[in-house]
Amino acid sequence: MPMTNPQPAFVLIRPQMGENIGAAARGMWNFGLDRMRVIAPRDGWPNQRAVAMASGAGRLLDEAQLFEDTAAAIADCDFVYATTARPRGLTKPVLSPEAAMQDAHARIAAGGKVAVMFGPERAGMENDDIARANAIISVPVNPDFPSLNLAQCVLLLGYEWRRVTGEVVALRHDAPGDWATQLEVEKLADHYQDRLDEAGFFFPDHKAANMQMNLRNLWSRLPLTRADVQMLHGILRQMVRWKERG
Repeated sequence: MPMTNPQPAFVLIRPQMGENIGAAARGMWNFGLDRMRVIAPRDGWPNQRAVAMASGAGRLLDEAQLFEDTAAAIADCDFVYATTARPRGLTKPVLSPEAAMQDAHARIAAGGKVAVMFGPERAGMENDDIARANAIISVPVNPDFPSLNLAQCVLLLGYEWRRVTGEVVALRHDAPGDWATQLEVEKLADHYQDRLDEAGFFFPDHKAANMQMNLRNLWSRLPLTRADVQMLHGILRQMVRWKERG
């Protein structure tokens, strides 16, 4: 049966702490990933510390597949990535997390089955594990402190997967109401220009036109809602009333 949500499997190789397995599950589910495979966890399986740390992502642990060795865990995959700080002398393509998840997405879209392997916390993957991978994912970390926590690495790859699936918006402005139209901003600009002109703000005369243009440009740069425009009109009206009261 085809997967309704095609995605890579995240394979945890000989994880040592239940807390890290739980945190990894939580990191996966943060980004919509739920295919966890666990190889020979040091403290056995199931692990109550993992469950406690997973919080709302406990389902991933319930459905996680348990394997005795790396070969069995990736036997059904046709392309495998190994996350490691260095290639350790093995000749393989080395990809950044971003490029790796782009490549994984393309392979899965073409019907492939992909896995991403993560090594144990203390020493990372052994060469025997890495030798089974088709490519290496290398995170551009500080060379003086290259070690990443297991859950951190899972979270990073999960985020890159989410990015490549098109579900990350690079920039957005969340507004509590409707955005102001160009006409509403234009009327606001006119209101301020008229009142400031009456107050003698545009002085000296030879600089007035440039000052007015700069003010108009200021309004156009602001992401204003209709409520913002109404408030700014109100502020100016109140200041004029206060001035007129003397």
